[in-house]
Amino acid sequence: MRDLLKKKSHFCTSKKVGILTAEMKETIDKSNLPQHIAIIMDGNGRWAKKKGAMRIFGHRNAIQAVREAIEGAGELGINYLTLFSFSTENWSRPKEEVEALMELLVQTIVAETELMMKSKVRLNAIGDLESLPESTYQKLQEAIQVTSLNTGLMVNLALSYSGQWELTKATQRIAQKVSEGILKPSEITQQTLANHLDTAGIPDPELMIRTSGEYRISNFLLWQLAYTELHFTEVLWPDFRKEHLFAAIKDYQKRERRFGKTGEQVKP
Repeated sequence: MRDLLKKKSHFCTSKKVGILTAEMKETIDKSNLPQHIAIIMDGNGRWAKKKGAMRIFGHRNAIQAVREAIEGAGELGINYLTLFSFSTENWSRPKEEVEALMELLVQTIVAETELMMKSKVRLNAIGDLESLPESTYQKLQEAIQVTSLNTGLMVNLALSYSGQWELTKATQRIAQKVSEGILKPSEITQQTLANHLDTAGIPDPELMIRTSGEYRISNFLLWQLAYTELHFTEVLWPDFRKEHLFAAIKDYQKRERRFGKTGEQVKP
């Protein structure tokens, strides 16, 4: 009886949260949506530690948060969602955690591909992908290929990625063209560098969300975040749900985006 009452209470709570989330979504100004949202998914380890479990337990329980972020963005008609999944610095974590993370990534990609197809989600990835384990790299490429013709939200995974690594690689690509006589140094512009980033062809994020209460961008999209609105929340990533995404978007819609101009200049 006690278990039945507990299940009933959980169902009622979930239903209430669902109603409130739907109501919140209706208050979002659909004419002022960010085209591209980037998220630093932080707090898995701390979430697990609070529950007396190993860090990988937090990573496993973060999958629902990823689903909610993707579903929420898709429901609103957001075009691009970039998720900071694994940084170049994360390779220095304990070997057991890294191996478990890579295995979890493969399992998740395989399990979620069918859902991505149904939702018309297109998968993409940026970063030093060739440094990933062979099985991870292959499953990732397969999912990217399978979803390549989908016309909905692009989910961009940043894997084995850091902003400094990306800028270094972009500089090397440009330097190679200069050495081959394809490009003159005097012809290099800001757009030239942007065109050689891993995100070439993808608009810069208008909104960046970081969970877990940390107030830094942690080597994420250093070039692309130049004029991005930043939203920080205390919520640990495994607890992140659609209502948190919608709250961040509502916060974004309160901002005045001036790009160096005065407030008077940007007002219609």
